[in-house]
Amino acid sequence: MTTGFRLYRGLEVYPLVYPHRTTAPGAGHNYDEGFDAAVRIQIPESSTDAPRSRVFRLVVNRPFENAGDARRASASYAEELIDSCPLNTDILNLKL
Repeated sequence: MTTGFRLYRGLEVYPLVYPHRTTAPGAGHNYDEGFDAAVRIQIPESSTDAPRSRVFRLVVNRPFENAGDARRASASYAEELIDSCPLNTDILNLKL
């Protein structure tokens, strides 16, 4: 599942939150096992270029208890990545 994006330092940040355990075919979602998170950072499209983006997965010791915590951690992680990126470096080419 995904929510809307927000701009941070000119980049689009999309928090990505999904259930920790994959849903089996024909079964309902199992939200009791928590949530995992990732973030997509995208360079806004210009009139001539297609947008470029990259997804960064949050590596944590255990799943987040709820979707809100996962979403907030995702947004915070994106800010840390963007803020720590050296000047004149393309965030989408970071080696993590």
